[in-house]
Amino acid sequence: MADLASEQATLEMKFISADSHIVEPGNCYRDHIDPKYRERAPHIEPGPKGGDVYIMEGFQPFPSAGGACAGMNLRSARFEELTLEDVHTGAWDPKQRLLDQDRDGVSAEILYPTLGMIICSLDDVDYKSACMQAYNRWLQEFVSHAPDRLFGLGQTAVRSVSDAIDDLQAISEMGFKGVLMPADPCTKEDYDDPVFDPLWKAAVQLDLPISFHILTSGRDQRNFMTGNTIRGPKANNMTALMRANQDIIGTFIWGNVFERHPDLKLVCVEADAGWAPHLMQKMDHYYHDRGDLKIDIMPKPPSEYFKKNVFLTFQDDWVALELLHHMNPRQLLWANDFPHPDACWPNSHHLLAKHTQHLNEKEKRWVLRENVIDLYGLTTH
Repeated sequence: MADLASEQATLEMKFISADSHIVEPGNCYRDHIDPKYRERAPHIEPGPKGGDVYIMEGFQPFPSAGGACAGMNLRSARFEELTLEDVHTGAWDPKQRLLDQDRDGVSAEILYPTLGMIICSLDDVDYKSACMQAYNRWLQEFVSHAPDRLFGLGQTAVRSVSDAIDDLQAISEMGFKGVLMPADPCTKEDYDDPVFDPLWKAAVQLDLPISFHILTSGRDQRNFMTGNTIRGPKANNMTALMRANQDIIGTFIWGNVFERHPDLKLVCVEADAGWAPHLMQKMDHYYHDRGDLKIDIMPKPPSEYFKKNVFLTFQDDWVALELLHHMNPRQLLWANDFPHPDACWPNSHHLLAKHTQHLNEKEKRWVLRENVIDLYGLTTH
């Protein structure tokens, strides 16, 4: 009886997705970009098979419908024949988006881009920045339709530390709840270098968690888009995607970034979380037991920084829920990934009821709702 009551409580709970997506419409960049880049702006054109394709510098045209296909039969879908109107219009229409949320039992979403992730890998840093600023302007209008249910994250190209600080200030003034950063900054220094300390200080002062989403590194993005692989068949790309995010976490921890900025919040997005307990255990092993490597350079073991400063989103990583007690349960954030092909939409209620039965009611509320509210300081129903 207790298990049935607990499962029923989960089914009645309104979830909040910590990682959902916009699929940018054709006017997103062209209508909002600096005029000098308008002719180069990413946009949509009819493809050779009648469907919509994205046109974007540095990449072959690719079907736009493929980013808005949650719940579709992916084996039979012919995205090259579909327009954005043929798939989930809630990917870019805020009124429909709220209906799509309701269908999945979701009361609010943290929103990430689709093309914006690919833009992270562009080589022209000024053009990259212009595209991101255009997206931010478009997104500000989108979330204004339901400010208690649609929560945006702004983008920055990280052209320089000072430029990124200006971007964070603008992102905060636009009302966004966090910032999506490219896996690779445009600077010669990496994120662990103390030259970035003013940026992390600004993120803390502005209360903007910093997010790193899979597929925002140039290497991973081009492997994914072209079908190239680091090793093995194309499918090996999919399971390798989380590696870039793990490397970023390690860079921040071993680089003492969290020691210097104890209130900095880093969100690892769509790289799952079931691997986190083992990664923490392995990092602690090297910290405690491998003195010959001379890496015991921090006053606390790596796992303590991980459990305090790193947050992890997941959608159908049920291993993470099984291992919840091997990590900080306040750091795990459920997401539905709508409307992308990996989304658990519209079946989130059924799946979460099944896979959270071993959790108590407090833990369910943390992972499915309250953790994301606390992380971003959301005001929602």
